[in-house]
Amino acid sequence: MTLRLGDTAPDFSQDSTEGTINFYDFVGDSWAVLFSHPKDFTPVCTTELGYVGKLKPEFDKRNVKVLGLSVDPLSDHTQWVGDIEETQGHQFNFPLLADADRKVSNLYDMIHPNANDTLTVRSVFVIDPSKKVRLIITYPASTGRNFDEILRVIDSLQLTDGYKVATPVNWKDGDDVIIVPALSDEDAKERFPKGWVAHKPYLRVTPQPNK
Repeated sequence: MTLRLGDTAPDFSQDSTEGTINFYDFVGDSWAVLFSHPKDFTPVCTTELGYVGKLKPEFDKRNVKVLGLSVDPLSDHTQWVGDIEETQGHQFNFPLLADADRKVSNLYDMIHPNANDTLTVRSVFVIDPSKKVRLIITYPASTGRNFDEILRVIDSLQLTDGYKVATPVNWKDGDDVIIVPALSDEDAKERFPKGWVAHKPYLRVTPQPNK
């Protein structure tokens, strides 16, 4: 199954380091980040999982549930968690799915046969409370992910869902934003009382409205 932006994220039930996870129940009214790892006891994955544990309070502030996945069995996960905490210095504080039967990996197209026909690539899915896929990023197994970037995109998604704005290149929370071209100047005056700078009729820059 190939997922695209705007598709409904598939539901599933699978074992994890925190018991059986029913995905829709787990997410509830929150956002979610589902991300896969090629294999347990591998160096890059160990650093990633440790860093996500460090960032867990940041995800919590944004009402985001995080959920990792590897195709190794639960017994391996349990041992690996100790290594992650020992080497990365952060508590392992979120579930890691044990997808030994590849059920979730196949639902989310996490196995790319031309890269490796048995192990998952580094897939990332951001899913909103309505269970729609809002972001898909795929990294090769050799490259660790930038989870600060994933947080940045979540900030953008949550902001642009609430206001008629888009975020420009390299935007970070607190930076100026762009008023969407579909909004007339007249309507923009009501929505953005701080005003804006019109570099072009289609490029109107305004302070972030919720700051």
